[in-house]
Amino acid sequence: MNAIEITNLTKSFRGMYALDGLNMTVPQGAIYGFIGENGSGKSTTEKCICGHLVPDKGKITLFGKPYTDAGVRVRVGALVENTGCFPSSSVWTNLMMQAINLGIKDRVGEIRRVLQIVRMEDNAKLQFKKCSLGMKQRIGIAMALLGDPALLILDEPINGLDTDGMRLMREILVDITHNYGCTVLISSHILGELEKIATHYGIIRQGKMIKEIAASEMDSRSQVYVALQTDNMQVTANLLRSNGCNVKFEQGEMRVYDIDDTGKLTAFLMQNGIALNEVKKHKIGLEEYYIDLMSGKEAM
Repeated sequence: MNAIEITNLTKSFRGMYALDGLNMTVPQGAIYGFIGENGSGKSTTEKCICGHLVPDKGKITLFGKPYTDAGVRVRVGALVENTGCFPSSSVWTNLMMQAINLGIKDRVGEIRRVLQIVRMEDNAKLQFKKCSLGMKQRIGIAMALLGDPALLILDEPINGLDTDGMRLMREILVDITHNYGCTVLISSHILGELEKIATHYGIIRQGKMIKEIAASEMDSRSQVYVALQTDNMQVTANLLRSNGCNVKFEQGEMRVYDIDDTGKLTAFLMQNGIALNEVKKHKIGLEEYYIDLMSGKEAM
């Protein structure tokens, strides 16, 4: 069973289409990276799933049931745009008010549970306005986790975080899926961070889904290349090409594709009098895949 299935979803504002026949599938248990430019329709899609917006047409099912079904709605937690917390109230008080609003019976136990998940148990008495950006984002996730949802929807939760904040957020999201069985739909512009945790990707453009792909499939299709810096780049390129190598100048560097043995390559160049300044082996990642897809280089 899939956590989310969207078919031909359309939403317009004053005659302008934010979503234009969107199709989307999020497997249960996935961390689904939702990617697209600003204005591509990511937030609109998330708001439609959460019931914050009513689509013009199309179908949304969550765990095999209509997204409007009361039984399935309680299984969805979301952090879209902001946490909705009261600045002068403590972290604990904000969570308690939300727990009461949700009708949770064991409120104290549930608050302790979500604070532990987001690594905030030592900051429960802190006023929300005194929390750092990273802490506020984690509080928002804690709010969304109240009631133990099966689906968590997060809109740009790692934007603006420092290195430690992003690392901690990654750990929390992986923990939520692995240890609590929650499916996570997360949008982000920070593709390098998303690549470290996502199991599936959906790439949206102008309200249409242009590619859905599992991380494992993208990884198996990714090209390996060696980036070289030498004293004479053109001479090096001509030498390698004359010996059958696939050499391209891209993004300000010389890349030699489909090289398995870097040592053999460097030995060959040194034997031919090429002075090497830098040799790095890379695998094309999510960001380059996304750029190629948007530019039309990658087949959709």
